[in-house]
Amino acid sequence: MAIEKSLFGVTSSGTEVTAYTMKNSSGVSVKFIDLGGTIVSIYAPDKNGNIADVVSGYDEPETYLTSGGYTGALIGRVGNRIGNAQFTLDGKTYKLYENDGKNHLHGGKVGFDRKMWDVKITSNGEEPSAELSYLSPDGEEGYDGNLDVHVTYTLTKSGALSLHYIATTDKKTVLNLTNHAYFNLAGYEKGTILGHEVQIFADRICEVDDELIPTGKLIDIEGTPFDFRTPKTVGRDINADNYLLHYGKGYDQNFMLNPDGTVALAAVVKEPESGRVMKVYTNQPCVQLYTGNTIDPTELPFKGGVPKQPYASLCLETQHAPDAPNHDVYVGENYEYKEDVTLSPGEVYDYTTVYAFSAE
Repeated sequence: MAIEKSLFGVTSSGTEVTAYTMKNSSGVSVKFIDLGGTIVSIYAPDKNGNIADVVSGYDEPETYLTSGGYTGALIGRVGNRIGNAQFTLDGKTYKLYENDGKNHLHGGKVGFDRKMWDVKITSNGEEPSAELSYLSPDGEEGYDGNLDVHVTYTLTKSGALSLHYIATTDKKTVLNLTNHAYFNLAGYEKGTILGHEVQIFADRICEVDDELIPTGKLIDIEGTPFDFRTPKTVGRDINADNYLLHYGKGYDQNFMLNPDGTVALAAVVKEPESGRVMKVYTNQPCVQLYTGNTIDPTELPFKGGVPKQPYASLCLETQHAPDAPNHDVYVGENYEYKEDVTLSPGEVYDYTTVYAFSAE
């Protein structure tokens, strides 16, 4: 029951990347690296006690820098998309890097996923824990403020991975942090996630345009392919004739969780054959379901030379709404959701997400 350090590899620029492996008596273990705070592996037992790695990743640090997908990494300063790569705050317009067509995605050209994070082991006992920190300087990627970010990874006695995000700034800015782990509960090398059963505790999604930028409208999911209030397989409706599915080439939707500020159950994923279950808890207001629709088979393979394929894994990215710096409110029928992703000096950005693993 400890955190073990090892050399993960060396980047082409000569930077040594360190791996940290958290283990305890639950049967679950987690490996992450200081490059991007990236979750490289999560090993979890199935209903028969067999252990498998349930997240996609790479064997070499350089592949994390050269491949798309933000695989396993911490995302910032602003996760998801910002339309037209700009926003206005207190009368000042901020122009950001365009890395998704004309839009800004997951922090820009060199986001938090490509930064080297400082790692401090904070507990080496039965609930191993490590604090990752990064100081994003004023003006980085076009954002104001020296932003001090701390993310604590804890492996609980019950086999859950907790991510606790804390951030402060010395200038008013915008902030929306998340993690981009890709999960396949059968084992990352075991085909697609189309047979995974998913349940999401949300009544509405954000409508988006053909560039996946929110229109500001909320859609009631009842009677649509996006109704996951009752568990269903990913593959059941993924090919339905729906304009939003066409835009995303599958599921790539933001679900509104309507939280009350407490850490609550947001989603459940089950893999029927192995019996593995992942429950997602958060006090973030939204979660983005992405089903790996655009995973590129021509890119370098995953760990162990496993070829990439669409739908190889899925993401449940807890977050604020996409394009939130450009929206004060998202409006649905008889419902309004007010959004604010600003962070001012003296305030503390404080959110928690938990991925809890079990088998049944």
